Parts: sequence; C-alpha cells; structure tokens
Amino acid sequence: MTTTDDVDRPQPATARPRPRVSGDREQEILDAALEVLREVGYDKLTIDTVAARARASKATLYRRWPTKAELVADAMSQLDGGVPAVPDTGTLRGDLLALTDDKCGVLDAGQMDLVCGLSTAMYRDHALGAALRDRFLEPRRHTVLAVLERARDRGEIDAGVDLELVGQIVPAVVMFRLSFGTPDEPFASLVARVVDQVVLPAVRGTRD
Repeated sequence: MTTTDDVDRPQPATARPRPRVSGDREQEILDAALEVLREVGYDKLTIDTVAARARASKATLYRRWPTKAELVADAMSQLDGGVPAVPDTGTLRGDLLALTDDKCGVLDAGQMDLVCGLSTAMYRDHALGAALRDRFLEPRRHTVLAVLERARDRGEIDAGVDLELVGQIVPAVVMFRLSFGTPDEPFASLVARVVDQVVLPAVRGTRD
C-alpha cells in the first residue's frame, strides 16, 4: 500500500544498504519518531514531521528511511534498548511477570500501547506489517519462546503443550483490554491475573 510519504518518491531497482546517520543523531531521530507516533498515530505521522521534531534535515531522513514504514519499524525495534534479554528468575511465573516489566521491554505497558495503535495500520500497510514483524515482533517472540522452552525443560510445562499458542495468551488479552476494555485495572495486576488464571493452568496440559 502506498503511503503519503511514498508518493512520487523513486524506489531503487535493487535493495541497497541504507546509509547510517552519524553519532547519536540516529537514536535521537528514532526517539523523535516514537514521540510523534504516540502523539498522532501512524496514519498522521510523516517523515517531514519527524525531521522537524528531531531538528534534522528531511534529506537525511529520506536517505536513511525511504518510507515512514521503515522509519517506524526501526524506531519500534529500538524500544527499551532493542532486543530484550531473556529473564531468568527460576520459575515460569517469575519469568512471565519479568517480561512485562518496563526494564525488560517485551510486553510492558508502553510497548503494548504502541502495538495496539499500530495494529490496524499493520493490517492495511503490508510494508509496515512485514517490517515490524521482522524487526520488532520476531525478536520478542523468540524471547518469550526461550522462557517457555526453559520452563518446559524444568518440568513446569507438560510435553505436547503448544508453546507458540501459550506465548500469545498474555499479549492477546492485554491488547484486547487496551483496545476494547475499560482501563480500570493497573497493567501489572492484569498481567498477573492472566498468568495465574489462564497461562499457568494451560501449561499443565492434562495434568490433574
């Protein structure tokens, strides 16, 4: 799907490495992109607006990010320091709760709020969806799977339990509540209830 920033901009015939922005300026631009994204959403975000917020030249941004889908995907991938570490508390419950801590950056409230806002745009804009899945969602999916696989090795998850499905429970419930529910419960409390009442019983499989 063509977006506002893509209109009349020539596209390269073959993929070439995108030039980096020197020093700390690239992170400053990505931070500015997240600020604008939170304020106006993806549809109203433009590269020109981000350039103005970051006090950078539009030419610099267009050389590094030819489309706003590329810019937003890179900005999201850098949230909370980039690829999250796998927590190791010694228990599945502890690890799952650690994943929602804003220090971990996998399922914390700030990220989930942005993902909810981007979900419709990802559905409509295939380039955005592909870029976000590759740079933002996949690294976090692998972190969650690593937690679940280690818990299975410890005997906390029954053999045969679908780890991919289990890994989707918390974000699915949280996104539904953020999108359609009433925000009348603290994020950490909601996550703890989902872990205790849905995830942990689910991973026991057929165990009595």
